[in-house]
Order: sequence, then structure tokens, then C-alpha cells
Amino acid sequence: MLAKAVGLLLILGVALMAQERNPFSGNLDAAKKGEFQFRINCSFCHGLGARGGGRGPDLSIARKRHGTSDLELFHNIKDGIAGTAMPAAIGSIGVGMTDEEVWQVVTYIRTVEAKSSAHAVGNAANGKDLFYGSARCYECHMVSGKGGRLGPDLTGTGSSRSTESIIDSIRNPSKRLAAGLTEATKPFPQEYETVTVVTAEGKTITGVTLNEDSFTVQLMDVNEKIYLLDKEKLRSFKKSRTSLMPAYDASQLSDKDLQDIVAYMVSVEAK
Repeated sequence: MLAKAVGLLLILGVALMAQERNPFSGNLDAAKKGEFQFRINCSFCHGLGARGGGRGPDLSIARKRHGTSDLELFHNIKDGIAGTAMPAAIGSIGVGMTDEEVWQVVTYIRTVEAKSSAHAVGNAANGKDLFYGSARCYECHMVSGKGGRLGPDLTGTGSSRSTESIIDSIRNPSKRLAAGLTEATKPFPQEYETVTVVTAEGKTITGVTLNEDSFTVQLMDVNEKIYLLDKEKLRSFKKSRTSLMPAYDASQLSDKDLQDIVAYMVSVEAK
């Protein structure tokens, strides 16, 4: 009787260990199936190729905010991540996925994952000084509750986007305002396109849209003053795909200083 009980425990233990390991690790056929599942269920937020560009982070980077092991990725996909926009896979993402399909997606992610360092090249301390100093990033962007609100909160950016993507956004801030993007496929919850209105009194207001429907628009101007306006009472209402953020070329921000700022953004998530 005791021997049977011990045997049963050993079997259960082996089964549990199997569940804690990716059964398809290194299996290219499983990765191909995972890519199919990813395109159906995940690409809407994480982008084709798992490189981000939407509500979800870039999954091709080595560092991941909510865990990097296969098991952690499995549970993040299967169970969702509390406090984020990531829902559970079972019955809530797309057509839903079985445990086997979730493991296949994990396997696919490993095939596109860049084996880069978890730390950006650069001086994070100097990057912080630049962010809140001469580069004036803080005037529009917030990190860990400190800074402006005109641009997106950058607190989670260091762990959700590649350093190349961050650099590109600083050098070419209007690039991601391409026409046709929908809410779920934007790099941030708001599109941050530039809006210029002329009120009935002739006042011109330029800023970014916070909320908009068919009848009203709520916008924030460059001084972070918020307006709620009735569209039919406006003299004009224009949107521009050119970002209010200036394009920082090398004459305004050197490559070294830019790398330092990126290093600071990554270090915020490393703590």
C-alpha cells in the first residue's frame, strides 16, 4: 500500500515537473504553430513579429518586465497579468488557446527573441540628469510619477520596447503617427497626434487629444491646460500627423547623451 502511494506521488511529481517546463523547447515545428497562434491571438497588441507597436510590449527583447523564464511567459499568457491590459488567454484573447498552444507561442517567442543584454549601453546616472535637465524630457514626459503629462508616461518603456525603438522615437517622433493606426495598435493608449482648434471667440488652441466623440473633444494644450469643447461651436478643428515633440537630431542631442537617456529609462525597470 505504501509502495503504491509512493509510486503515485512520483508519477504526480513527474507530471508536475512536465507542466513547469516547456515541452516544445527548441522545436521548430511547434514554433511555427506558435507563430500561427500568435498572429491570431496576440499580434493585435504585440504586433506582427512580436516587436510591439501596440498596447503590448515588444516581446523580441531579452528583458521582460513580468518575467523571462518559459514558465513565467506561459503563465503571463495563460492567466493574464493583473493590473495591465494583458488578459488571460483561455477564452478571452482572440479565439482562446489551450495549454499546448500557449507553450507553442512561448516557443515561437524564443525564436524571435534577440539575445541582447538586459542593460542598455550608457550612463544611467547621466541620462537621468539629462532627462530632468538640459534635454528637458521631463517637461512633457513622466517617469515614476515625476514629470509632465503632455506626452506619454515613459515609466514602463524601458522594459517594453527595444533600445532601437526608443532611439527611433526620439530621433523621429512623428514616425509612429502613421495614418490608419487604431487604438489597440498604437504604441501608447493615446495617439498623441497634434490637434489645433479655433474657438468661437477666435482663440487658437494647440495640443493633444485626450478624449473625443462625434460631438465633443477634450484636449490638453502645451501648458497642460485641459479644454472640453463642443465641436459644432468651433470655427475650425484640424488634426496633424506631425508630433508636438521636436525631432532630436545629433546637433541637439548627441548619440552618447541619447544612449545615456535610454540607459536611464531601462534602469528604472531594473530596480
